[in-house]
Amino acid sequence: MGRDAQATRARLVAAARQAFSEHGYERTTVRQIAAEAGVNQALINRYFGGKEQLFAEAVSIDLELPDLAGVARAEVGQALAAHFFRRWEGEETDDLLRVLIRTAATNAEAAARIRSIFAGQILRAVESIAGAERARERAALIATQILGLAYARYVLGLTGEDISRETIRAMVGGTLERYLFDPLP
Repeated sequence: MGRDAQATRARLVAAARQAFSEHGYERTTVRQIAAEAGVNQALINRYFGGKEQLFAEAVSIDLELPDLAGVARAEVGQALAAHFFRRWEGEETDDLLRVLIRTAATNAEAAARIRSIFAGQILRAVESIAGAERARERAALIATQILGLAYARYVLGLTGEDISRETIRAMVGGTLERYLFDPLP
């Protein structure tokens, strides 16, 4: 692929990230994305095969999980919980995490994308922290906790002002530590 094609793809991905972040998956159109990128909408099909594939590429997210090797075992869970709070409430680029959570409930592509991101990246973190024994199960448990918290807090607003971030971090941190280190039945 030539330089112009790469530049066009990059503009489309950037425009898609912005549009999906602002409008969500369902309300974003390929026409909007193409207009923002300054290209013909037919190029979305040419380069990505359609809106779903463009969405998948636009929301390829690195969770930027911290290296917790030097963190005391009793503090690993809280460190992970604090990291996710920073990501959910952090920079504008992290809006895509919230968009993925909202969209995953109604869109199979978004659900597959979030499963892939969380399963793969959390699995590697679990293996580095707790070892390989039943790491997939431990990673899945951690993902359910983090995604459940994100959905409840940032989509449904269930834990908004009622529970402080510090309380949630401490309680969820304890649960994450159990998922990491306690024997599984």
